[in-house]
Parts: sequence; C-alpha cells; structure tokens
Amino acid sequence: MLAQQRQAAILDRVRAAGGVRVSELAAEYGVSDMTIRRDLESLADRGLLAKVHGGATTVSPGSAHEPGFAAKSVRQRTEKAAMAMRAAALVSPGDAIALSAGTTTAGLAQRLVDVPSLTVVTNSIPVADIFYRAGRPDQTVVLTGGTRTPSDALVGPVAVAAIGTLHLDMLFLGVHGMSERAGYTTPNLMEADVNRALVEAAERLVVLADHTKWGTVGISSIVPLERADVLITDDGLDEAARTLLSETVPDLVVVSSQ
Repeated sequence: MLAQQRQAAILDRVRAAGGVRVSELAAEYGVSDMTIRRDLESLADRGLLAKVHGGATTVSPGSAHEPGFAAKSVRQRTEKAAMAMRAAALVSPGDAIALSAGTTTAGLAQRLVDVPSLTVVTNSIPVADIFYRAGRPDQTVVLTGGTRTPSDALVGPVAVAAIGTLHLDMLFLGVHGMSERAGYTTPNLMEADVNRALVEAAERLVVLADHTKWGTVGISSIVPLERADVLITDDGLDEAARTLLSETVPDLVVVSSQ
C-alpha cells in the first residue's frame, strides 16, 4: 500500500471511530510504529486530524475554520468524482457557466476541459489553472480578481464587482456545509459575498455537496436550501436528510459512490 493510500485509510478510520492508536494501525497495515507516526504527522500538518500521545483524534473546527485546498482535496474523493461526472452532463457546448472555488468544482473542471465553445467564470485559482493547462483555444476562461483565501479562492470587493456585470447560464457551487436552518454555508465571510454575487449572475444554480456537508454550518450563509435548482449529493446521505431535501430542492440528484 502506498503512503498516500494508507493515510487516506487512516483518516477514514479516525473519522469513523473518533480516534486511533499507533500500535493498532501499525499491526493492521504491517508497518512500523515510526511509519504510522510519520503518517499521522503528515495528516496533522494538513489540519486533517489532531495528534495525541500514542495516536490521533478528530479535529473539531469552529464555524470560521477554513481548511486549505490541499487538505480538502483528500476528502471524499470517490463521492466527489461521481458528483462531478453527473454535473458535467448538465453542460452543453456554447454555455456560459460559473464554477465557484472548491475541490469538488475543481473535479468538475477536469471533466469540462473538452467541451467546445465554453465560457467559464471562476474565482478559483486551481479551476482556472485546469482550463489554462488544457489549452483549448475555443474556450474562454475568466478569473476574477480579489484577495486569495486558504482554499485558493479570490474574494473581496474586486471579485464581487467583476461578477456583478455578468449574465451566466449556470453556476456550479461548492459549499462548506448545508443545514435546514442555515442553508448553504461557508467559513469565509468574504467568500459568501462572492458566492451570492455568482448566484445572482446565473440563470440556474447547481449545488455540489457530498453527504459529509449535511449538518455542517459555516459562519456565513450563502443562500437558503430552496434557492438551488439542482442539488447533487452522494448516497452516503441519510434517509432523513434525503426526505427533507427532496421536499425542499426542486431537483435532488443522489449519485452512487460505488
């Protein structure tokens, strides 16, 4: 097993059990205690878990905690890939779309690089870079200006002003969390302003949120749940949440993560 695969498995164990011991992981994966300690240190450095004596536990971030892009990119990879594939099917040649910042929307960008005559507006540096590296000449990619956040989003009044002049067919919005009370949320106040500007600029709103986002509440609400035209999530979402969302969102799409 590669180190990256082992670390992803360890992270899943920590999230499921709330904590792990070095000795148990070393025996399970057939490696030394030192190797496991290095794995835990790497995951802790990325803010994905908290190291404690003899093992590691989950972290308990506050509503204003914003993980970096690299930290989020290792979470729910299978689910995000399935969601991105389903979202890509909504895009047609010649569309003018927006992609918000986030690892899920970055996955979607990778599936859109071959769509002809596409215009893409984004406040995400990684998303813009994906299209730039693909180099399709008939695509137009607009990267808003602004101040860079830990998640590699561009935010602030410059970004909001740039978006305010645009009229787009569709927005694909990645979110930090979603709940019945708070709607779709983010841990960054200025990013919420940018996301609301993107929502206003688009004819349709498609939200991409895997099952772990349910019940997570960032400090700032973007829009209520019912504002989304389409919500794409995965089959890890529990039945109670599915029932509530199906009654709230016009089109709830649940993809298989298998």
